[in-house]
Amino acid sequence: MKIAIGADHGAVELKDVLREYLKEKGYDVTDCGTYDLNSVDYPDIAEKTAKIVVSGECERGILLCGTGIGISIAANKVKGIRAALCTNEYCAKMSRNHNNANILCMGARVTGVELAKSILDTFLREEFEGGRHQVRVDKIMNLE
Repeated sequence: MKIAIGADHGAVELKDVLREYLKEKGYDVTDCGTYDLNSVDYPDIAEKTAKIVVSGECERGILLCGTGIGISIAANKVKGIRAALCTNEYCAKMSRNHNNANILCMGARVTGVELAKSILDTFLREEFEGGRHQVRVDKIMNLE
């Protein structure tokens, strides 16, 4: 599976850890930045990462900022994106099973490294259930 990952300056360190974690697990990872602690605007990173996911170049995306809130709001402005801010494994599971989320968002200032890895593992392992959930996802996508 190909995965795009991006973060602003507030989460670049967690991004780097998760990028290497994904590579160790055999995933093909596209790093969309940022690459250092210099201040950047999270909407720019969200847009870049989301467009790679929408294009099909990567199947799923991971976005990180301080809380995960801003970057998830920005990502959801890109047509075709269903970005879910997840703070635990259950949210990650439901974001995939029921909402067919294609981008996982987390906050580096509120989520520890080990929890972030566990949430990420859940997000990548789970699949969309379809059925009655497809109708709801279609309605979400029709809001665009």
